[in-house]
Amino acid sequence: MRARIVSRTVPGTQFLDPAVLTRIGNLELVARSVVEGFIAGAHGSPFLGLSLDFAAHRQYLKEYEAETNANVFFAVDASRSMDYGSRGITKLDYARYLTACLAYLSASQRDRVGAAIFDEKLLEYIPPSVRHRRLILAALDRTRAETAGDLARPLTQVAESLVRKGIVVLVSDLYAEPKTVLDSVGALRGKGQDVIVFRIMDPAEVDFPFEAARSFEDLETGERLPVTPGVMREEYLSLVEGHVGEISKLMIERGIDHELVVTSTPLDAVLFRYLSHRSRRLKGKDR
Repeated sequence: MRARIVSRTVPGTQFLDPAVLTRIGNLELVARSVVEGFIAGAHGSPFLGLSLDFAAHRQYLKEYEAETNANVFFAVDASRSMDYGSRGITKLDYARYLTACLAYLSASQRDRVGAAIFDEKLLEYIPPSVRHRRLILAALDRTRAETAGDLARPLTQVAESLVRKGIVVLVSDLYAEPKTVLDSVGALRGKGQDVIVFRIMDPAEVDFPFEAARSFEDLETGERLPVTPGVMREEYLSLVEGHVGEISKLMIERGIDHELVVTSTPLDAVLFRYLSHRSRRLKGKDR
């Protein structure tokens, strides 16, 4: 079973292109530009100069704006494996941009936002508050991927710290065995949190486009292995598909929203999915 790959694009919104955003040094400017552009388009504003029908965006945004304020907590993986990028943007940079945009969007709704940044341990912890958007952006801005990761311990600590139920958004490449991933995320679900997982992958990790023989480095362990891509490609793609499918299956069975997001994906597509998750959760609670 495959996770849904977010790949929707909107003509005329090139400023949402992650590769373009790497040239902007100010994370708050990135978040504000992306979110305000997305909202303007969703409301049918001429700001974007689009003739595209944003009816679905408008509906989700309308329901989102009608919600009561919520606790929204972001858990961002900054382990060494996130420091990979084949096309000008690393997985960690994409995670930083995405989290900044989601925090900006949530804070504009007067949600209480908080965040944890982790590798094998908690590096940053910011409790949920309506005033903590800038603290989150500052923490993301100084985040670097330096150490091997461990999902279990940091996410268990996060689960224990959150006394009020809300939404937890996990942004990670899920570089771990499926059972470890499930147990780690399950700690959050076990505390009554709604969990949304955005699994971040680089296009090369999905397509394995390499042709020439080379050494590949495991970014978590530092181990280097000589590989002949033509021989390994089929086996690699089968392993990746199996890993993604197994994690997706386990999460679906436990009511955990899970999206596979490739780092070439414009950020508006992921904002749209986030709003659709929230809308679905809200409808479910209203029944």
